[in-house]
Amino acid sequence: QVQLVESGGGLVQAGGSLRLSCAASGRTFSNYGMGWFRQAPGKEREFVARIKRSGWSIGRTYYADPVKGRFTISRDNAKNTVYLQMNSLKPEDTAVYYCAADVGDVGAYDYWGQGTQVTVSP
Repeated sequence: QVQLVESGGGLVQAGGSLRLSCAASGRTFSNYGMGWFRQAPGKEREFVARIKRSGWSIGRTYYADPVKGRFTISRDNAKNTVYLQMNSLKPEDTAVYYCAADVGDVGAYDYWGQGTQVTVSP
């Protein structure tokens, strides 16, 4: 199975920045689509960002409307790591952030990390 470990969460003031990392196991990481999700207290998990698998070209990225223009997803296949750069953070971004692996790169996620807390103060 694929194991995912998130890191980089913490406390930041509104308007600040944070970069999350997700380290993945597996030698076929470059073939996986990867995604970031988040869940705030009392709310359901929501999609944040997605990056398609790498091949001969850079994987395409997708973002949820609330984070467009502020968040950037990227990957480093040599390090088996996916990143989420978060800028211009807002209090409503406060949530536990999870990374997920889409082995078939079809938009269905097969493996999930344990999450990392992001708290944005007013």
